[in-house]
Amino acid sequence: MDRNRLFKALADLIELVARLRGPGGCPWDARQTFETVRMYLLEEAYESLEAIERGQPLEICQELGDLLFQILFLSHMGEETGDFSLLEVLTGIHEKMVRRHPHIFGSATVKDAEEVSLNWARIKKEEKKERPESASPLDSVPAALPALLRAHRLTERASKAGLIEEKPGELMNRIGESIQSIEKLEQVKDRDLLGQRMGDLLLDIANLARTKGFNAEDLLRIANQRFYNRFQGAEEGKAG
Repeated sequence: MDRNRLFKALADLIELVARLRGPGGCPWDARQTFETVRMYLLEEAYESLEAIERGQPLEICQELGDLLFQILFLSHMGEETGDFSLLEVLTGIHEKMVRRHPHIFGSATVKDAEEVSLNWARIKKEEKKERPESASPLDSVPAALPALLRAHRLTERASKAGLIEEKPGELMNRIGESIQSIEKLEQVKDRDLLGQRMGDLLLDIANLARTKGFNAEDLLRIANQRFYNRFQGAEEGKAG
């Protein structure tokens, strides 16, 4: 790694953001707020995810650049308001990663990745004690996450905190019972209850996927793409 080139490239991008937001800069960039930029941040994150799924290195590189720009843009706005700075963003995450990897930067020892994950959860719980407003281990799961991903994170946090302890077999039985219950409900008469039961079913399926070592959000994204590819191929066949 060429540190000089790396530092210069980062400094150049930081200065570019400052120029866009500063006097004589871009009127569009200058009028952006945290509320308006957050959607661009989300879009760039999803575009980065899609590039990773496509397995295209050049595309991944470009999308990560777009994502980094949004992070620097938001950090610059934090400096403008005096709420936080890019330096605080960088030093904060560095300190957090060192603190949460005591087996690398401290004297702790671990035998496998599972123990690393358990230590991570324990350290994070200890950190939360310093912030009394977070009364529940589930509070840190963003409500804005895609629903299946949030279901995964909620059940994951609840499991690590000892709030739930469900085995795959028990979940399978409950899923089967839910399906039977749904089949007995009438679409019009029992609409509200039907919607509730189907929501609970989706949550249980997401939890089952987690206990099997999968992420339901990833599984559905892949299944969606298979569905799209299958029907796209059929349409192209008709056109040909």
